[in-house]
Amino acid sequence: MTTTTSDTTSAVATPESQVWAPPAGGFWEGEWKDGHRRMLIRDPENGKPVGAVMDATDHETNRAVTYLADRWRRHAWPLWERREALERTAAALADEANRFASIMSAESCKTINEARNEVLRATETLRLAAHAAGNLTGRTVPFDNTPRGRGWTGWYTREPIGVVAAITPFNDPLNLVAHKLGPALVAGNAVVLKPAPQTPLTALALVELLLRNGVPAERLAVVPGENAGHSLVRDPRIDVVSFTGGPRTADRIAQAGPARKLLMELGGNNALIVCADADPDHVTTAVVDGAFGVAGQNCLSVQRVFVDAIRYGGILRRVVDAAEALVVGSKKDPATNIGPLVSETEAKRVERWIGEAVAAGAILHTGGRRRSTFVTPAVLTDVPADAALRNEEVFGPVVLLEPFSDLTAAINSANAVDTGLHAGVFTHDIRRAMTIANALTVGAVMINSSPDFRIDAMPFGGFKRSGIGREGIESAVEQLTEPKIVAINTGFAPE
Repeated sequence: MTTTTSDTTSAVATPESQVWAPPAGGFWEGEWKDGHRRMLIRDPENGKPVGAVMDATDHETNRAVTYLADRWRRHAWPLWERREALERTAAALADEANRFASIMSAESCKTINEARNEVLRATETLRLAAHAAGNLTGRTVPFDNTPRGRGWTGWYTREPIGVVAAITPFNDPLNLVAHKLGPALVAGNAVVLKPAPQTPLTALALVELLLRNGVPAERLAVVPGENAGHSLVRDPRIDVVSFTGGPRTADRIAQAGPARKLLMELGGNNALIVCADADPDHVTTAVVDGAFGVAGQNCLSVQRVFVDAIRYGGILRRVVDAAEALVVGSKKDPATNIGPLVSETEAKRVERWIGEAVAAGAILHTGGRRRSTFVTPAVLTDVPADAALRNEEVFGPVVLLEPFSDLTAAINSANAVDTGLHAGVFTHDIRRAMTIANALTVGAVMINSSPDFRIDAMPFGGFKRSGIGREGIESAVEQLTEPKIVAINTGFAPE
């Protein structure tokens, strides 16, 4: 059993807390200690406990914020030390990849293969964050570009904003935590992390690694639990809220505290447009991998596919056949393609949305069967325009296909939702590809790939209700710093 105990200098949760995380083999189940509220973490596959963490109260969350707010400016942390701390953490994470994959797969929806891949991505994310130290440069300001600037010289640098509240979701419990912490820390901020209540063990294991490899205690705190986020976002000492989740929660966060910077990634109902010259096999692979990976619990998941009528019938058959070949089963089995949804409540919601669409006239070609938290991959056509499956982010293993004969109409349909995160286009005609890309109101367009593609260095975010600002390492560093100008009146005004 790995035990992390906090004292007056620890940044795990609050100064008096204790956190238990699972070891590499077997998982601990037991009673909480020292009077703190306990929250059991359960495997969504079978409901069995895999660990326990403190369920932080308002008082404990306040103490965590107080600890950082009172200390971070008083303890210098040079840029080179930030860079090296993240570099060491990335190397340590690579060395402990199997342990992290085991923790992640046990508490989350990830199959063991998906968990291993996420550890690789998180390692790269931390490396990129370390390299972003080189972007924290300034530039001179041409004061003499205006008559009023005569006699002045100056420059600006990028400075940390302050205390960041980082709130992360369950679906990528390691890499999305790395995306919150890496840029914020290399930029020089302090961070209070509130991980998803379903997956805090992975986040705590990463925080432990960061602290062990040089991140100072006065720069990082964790408040796990069901309700810690409520008091965190209300706290006026929080300078930035960086949130990944749903738009309804984002609305509540925006209304909860004083005016301040918000950085939000709120998901998407992502579309793929398939033109007549597309390769059917490549399209099928992109649709199936993009729609059903992590059981569809991915903000970049392929949800709506618009196919040129010439190709529609063949691609539909291929997608149905490929979906039926996927293995739905235990996360521990390397042969498994699709694991569970995060809870039976969510599985029932997906099942209900499918049933409502079918009752309204949609055709279910395969899948959509629920067993406990598992839902078999569903392929539907003829889904009505007002169905939840078409208009809301489903966050489940569901994909909709629809033929088109008019490309403009297909583009309009792709845009006809209130989110705009990613989209994909399949065509070999570069002019057509650029026409479609320019017309789509999304944050990124993937040509000859599905929307479910991202490298961790690219700006990440969307239009409309898909979020505020951009993540991705360099973009996040810029969002989590502010320019500070130093202007000097030299007393010399040239003629």
